[in-house]
Amino acid sequence: MTLDSLPSRYIAVCIAEQTLRLIENSIVLCSYTVSTAKNGVGERMGSECTPTGWHKIRARIGDKLPLNSVFVARRPTGEIYTAELGDEYPKRDWILTRILWLGGLEPGVNRYGQVDSTWRYIYIHGCPDYLMQGKPESHGCIRMANADMRALFGKVNPGELVYIHT
Repeated sequence: MTLDSLPSRYIAVCIAEQTLRLIENSIVLCSYTVSTAKNGVGERMGSECTPTGWHKIRARIGDKLPLNSVFVARRPTGEIYTAELGDEYPKRDWILTRILWLGGLEPGVNRYGQVDSTWRYIYIHGCPDYLMQGKPESHGCIRMANADMRALFGKVNPGELVYIHT
């Protein structure tokens, strides 16, 4: 897949602008502020960087759960995030509301071996809304405000394409 032959529908994540856009037939259907990796761009396992290139949504996780539902290892814990819970566990990398688990499509770039986005557990996910400052602060994933995450989740399906670029 190249930019010369764009699919008719895909998600574009622009790291420089910290935006996510759902695009269909060259029309932006919706646009959201995101937070990508504090460590910048990179594909290597353990880098805590946001990988670039073409991906697909390999799984949608959390359908119908309440806003601010907490996930650990892609499983809901039964907790609902509050500031008090955040204070109780200050070291957690909060994954909230919904998860779109991404799989890389470009061998050697974001798929297979030490650059595999799936096994790096790269997601688009909700986070505590106070973390959404429009700047890179994640551990590699693409963070969104919870209401935005829920809205996007309702508009996409497994297999849909995601292009992450600088």
